[in-house]
Amino acid sequence: MSHAVNVHPLFSPWGRFGLYSFYIDAPEPAIVDTGIASSPAEGMAPALEAIGRRIEDVRWILLTHGHIDHIGGAHALWELTGRRAQVVIHEADAPMLRSRRAHVDEYLAGRGQYLGHPEGEAKVTAATQAVISGEMEPSLLVNGGETLSLGGDVTVSVHAIPGHTPGSVAYCLDGQRSVFVGDAVQVHGAANGFPGYTHPAAYRAGLEYVRDELRPEHLYLGHPYRRADGTPYGVELDAAQAREALGQSLEAEHRVGAAACGCLEAGLRETASPYSPFAPAAEELGYTGDPTLEPSPFFTSMHGYRTQHHQNS
Repeated sequence: MSHAVNVHPLFSPWGRFGLYSFYIDAPEPAIVDTGIASSPAEGMAPALEAIGRRIEDVRWILLTHGHIDHIGGAHALWELTGRRAQVVIHEADAPMLRSRRAHVDEYLAGRGQYLGHPEGEAKVTAATQAVISGEMEPSLLVNGGETLSLGGDVTVSVHAIPGHTPGSVAYCLDGQRSVFVGDAVQVHGAANGFPGYTHPAAYRAGLEYVRDELRPEHLYLGHPYRRADGTPYGVELDAAQAREALGQSLEAEHRVGAAACGCLEAGLRETASPYSPFAPAAEELGYTGDPTLEPSPFFTSMHGYRTQHHQNS
């Protein structure tokens, strides 16, 4: 492209988390990720107005993955564009956009097995009703390898980086190496202090791909993820910070993986620990966070290693 395209972070509050979307100021404007149901009207619209832009003019809604804090506002944003924006998501995560129930099923198949909440299914069901603005069919399914035209000479390439979820993708503004990864670069975790991913080997491969192939000059994160010392990055990282965050993410996965695999090889045992049956892994990692707080990355990742272990044995 002949000139740099400006990117503006759009903040929306939600509980313990700050939700971030990104406005790509292209001829056909795009928003990457949509927060929750209230985010488009309460967070995005006023932020865009403040920079002289209109939410009605957005023509692309680019979803990095299917979690509720990234797709929850998609239907509401689409409505605010007069249903003219194209909604893009990876095929593997599209069920999360089409169906609230898919989020409940994900909970039951993964972390819900360990949390032991009698009302867990009901709580997740209620959360999907509260924070997902509507079920919808995406306009465009991607699998990685596609190029999207945002008008003029502005293009965005799509890169599959599964691991955090099966359908996690990176969107790269071609020509300026601005890369939007959603939650696919976890570093040492966000508010819960633990990195969360469903497929450990794919997560690691995705980090290496971003580091070695995309080589971001600007890396945009879905949340303020934390360094090893607990201090948070912002959500807009320069090239040096991006390399550091990717390196720390790989180091964190290595540590977590070693602890999880040691626990699995020794045999899982149910105990009174809140981290059961992965208490030895939590102890080895020095993790003392509350594993019951959603999105419960501790049990999500441990279940990922357990599934991987079974597949490899």
